[in-house]
Amino acid sequence: QVQLQESGGGSVQSGVSLRLSCAASGLTYSRYCMAWFRQAPGKEREGVAFIDSDGTTRYADSAKGRFTISQDNAKNTLYLQMNSLKPEDTAMYYCAAVVCGEAPKVLAGDFSYWGQGTQVTVSS
Repeated sequence: QVQLQESGGGSVQSGVSLRLSCAASGLTYSRYCMAWFRQAPGKEREGVAFIDSDGTTRYADSAKGRFTISQDNAKNTLYLQMNSLKPEDTAMYYCAAVVCGEAPKVLAGDFSYWGQGTQVTVSS
């Protein structure tokens, strides 16, 4: 049974950094594609950063150059380092997982497992 638990969110000022963590159980990174999504009030859930089983990373345009996704296989933990935060980054952030297939996973509907989310609020 795959379980994901996010942590690390908070209320911060614009320009600072935060690191989100996602503790995973019941999966091995060698088979799973992982991702961070976010959802702001009244908006659809959008993919922010992705990491495939071979370590390939992909980012939404809004995250490129500011966010970094990584994983620690020994700790079974996924991270999202977020730098230079902006008010428009305010959202609930979710960790997601799916068994990798041939096609890249980019949509929320592509992912099978989700955490409960951690809130990030950025004020100007």
